[in-house]
Amino acid sequence: MEWQNLAKILMFFGVLLLGLGAILYILSRFGFHGLWGDIVVKRENFTFWFPLGTCIVISLLLTIIANLFFRR
Repeated sequence: MEWQNLAKILMFFGVLLLGLGAILYILSRFGFHGLWGDIVVKRENFTFWFPLGTCIVISLLLTIIANLFFRR
């Protein structure tokens, strides 16, 4: 793999991460704090949040994208 190809791939993923970060930032400003299936336990001075539903959705999306790009 040439350096130019690697640079293009890194720039693509950088822009993708920037876009996802902007979307999450905007959604959090409107009160969105997770998907269904996210586990949240709130106690007096302790909060535990495990984003199970979010992890499943992200995993499915990344699997679909990987299959589209790396299909042989």
